[in-house]
Amino acid sequence: MARILPDTPPRVGSSEVIKVFNALKKLPDEYCVWHNLNFDKQNAPDFLLLHADGRALLLMVSSATSRDAKFAGQLTLMESEAVPLGFPENERLVSFVSSLGFQKAKEIRTLIVFPNISNEQLQKSSTASFQAHWVGRDVMQQETGWDEFLSSVPLDDISQEKLRQRFTPEVIVPETMTVRPVTDRRRKAGLTDYLLDYDQELAVKSDLDLPDEGQGVSSDFRLNIVNGVAGSGKTLILLYRLRLLYRNFPNKRFLVLTHNRPLSHDMQSRFTHLENREPENIEWQTFNGWCRKYWPTKERWLDPLTIKGRQRVVEGVWHKHLKDTSISASMFQGEIDWMKDQVPMTRKEYLSVERRGRGFGLNADQRQRMFDAVKEYQKELDGRNTLDWGDVPQRIWKFIHQGKVELPQYDFILIDEAQFFAPIWISLILKLLTPRSSHLFIVADPTQGFLGRGTSWKSLGLEARGRTHLMRRSYRTTREIMDFATLLYRQRLADEKDDDILAPDLLNMPNGAFPQIIPLTSPQDEIIRIANEVADFVKKGMPKRHLLVLHTNGVDDLIRAIEARLGKGSAIDPKETYPGDYVRVTTYNAGAGLESPIVFLAGLRDMFEEEQSLRLSDDERETLMRDNTRKLYMAATRAGQRLVITYVGELPEIFKRD
Repeated sequence: MARILPDTPPRVGSSEVIKVFNALKKLPDEYCVWHNLNFDKQNAPDFLLLHADGRALLLMVSSATSRDAKFAGQLTLMESEAVPLGFPENERLVSFVSSLGFQKAKEIRTLIVFPNISNEQLQKSSTASFQAHWVGRDVMQQETGWDEFLSSVPLDDISQEKLRQRFTPEVIVPETMTVRPVTDRRRKAGLTDYLLDYDQELAVKSDLDLPDEGQGVSSDFRLNIVNGVAGSGKTLILLYRLRLLYRNFPNKRFLVLTHNRPLSHDMQSRFTHLENREPENIEWQTFNGWCRKYWPTKERWLDPLTIKGRQRVVEGVWHKHLKDTSISASMFQGEIDWMKDQVPMTRKEYLSVERRGRGFGLNADQRQRMFDAVKEYQKELDGRNTLDWGDVPQRIWKFIHQGKVELPQYDFILIDEAQFFAPIWISLILKLLTPRSSHLFIVADPTQGFLGRGTSWKSLGLEARGRTHLMRRSYRTTREIMDFATLLYRQRLADEKDDDILAPDLLNMPNGAFPQIIPLTSPQDEIIRIANEVADFVKKGMPKRHLLVLHTNGVDDLIRAIEARLGKGSAIDPKETYPGDYVRVTTYNAGAGLESPIVFLAGLRDMFEEEQSLRLSDDERETLMRDNTRKLYMAATRAGQRLVITYVGELPEIFKRD
């Protein structure tokens, strides 16, 4: 069966167009069919057919009836000035083909289909000489024979892309929205922008309609999930789907969520660039930011503890309640975080709950003591009149069940980097969907977050079977960078199964420079070297916005060092503001989802030394190493063209090259 995009009939299409849509969907696998979404009113034909060998066909559908055909057959050119049968359709086809500017050698055939008229009657009524071929309803009864209508000369890949850009402007990716460099061949052909590939476009356009009000669906909402490797365009897919949904449903309410502010700012900026406006009915939030916005006015907002302040409380409670056990302070802190990521549990539920992916086991007695210690930790926070970030969704959950907060309802919720969304976050989000007429669209990297620890969508209440698109091709980065990141992952996590990481498709990936690894003698040298490297790139003409620096904990020092060389405001943590012409410097956690032509990875010694701490149990060390490795894989694949890694001290074996 042919791949048809979108996979549902046109929302405002005539009955004749829908008939042709259903007929084209039955074509063999080697066909790809697009139907015109009338995006930006591009005045295109109704359908574009492209065979696997590059032969093309543009198709218009006529709503003319048998009566119109009979009347046309009775006319002579001298008797009437009436518009000939098929004339408007032919004019649109001629105009569209002319706009492509192709040479005659690159012929594109055109066809007018008359679903209400038989071939025999059509032949009798034909009085005009048109460029397009004509065919009646008989063609829709056959699954073969369409080849005869296709152009005889296959289009090369550049010509195919020009044709698709003209026919499907809704999937054009501006050059400024990708870190991929434009090749000389593309630039000579006048192609500086890109297109979403077929799989990306399918994910964007699948299941676009909402169910009718009150109609309902089995799960009360429609679900689509995109799982993809780093650089596969997941965020682009989300933004382009949002744009189509907004165009189709401009009066509906939208919520776009992610887990960190830099990515949220970046997404909003890119969408504004695409649409040239900021629609008021689209809300952009981090999940915690959303909780803060809808915090009940009668309940005081408490700023969560700092990392160091929280650690002091954790260690104090651990020392008092768990020091004499095999449970370390870091295990205790991890269990607090895990428990607060779940829907609230009673003691009985905690004692029997599956703790998959935790990295260490607990017997029945240890679970009892752990639960008591967590309660004591919470009591300590309450006594200090404070909370931690894990309490934010827990409090919102409590407020909802107490009737203290009235939840807004959204017709569409789209989530980026969903692998970092805790179970309680997902449970709260499901409460925000308009009952029986809403969409939930999720994009995620299955090598990161809870997905990387073996948790399934189903365990979160989401039935992903049959609703998931897999994106294996990476467009962001080069073969050298992807090879480096994948090898790093495999060597550090040699015992993991092959299917624990969604392996990228390396076919046709561009080649580039090997990642540069710079050994240094001190943290201060690292700061100075990165600032000098950044200044050198800028001096050579690289825009500051094309430089991204990720660090474990030295963000402020790096910003000051770069500003000392390039001036005030030349480097900014993107958590604080929207994208602009400045060097982005942020943490590894905040960098998830971002991308840049040139990326620096710094502060890795702290990460590696933490793994060797004598305070860690074997299970803790294994868990930390796994999480750090996935973090490094994510960070390395942020780079589109160049990756620079700095390391203080003797290089680990994994960074040494022969």
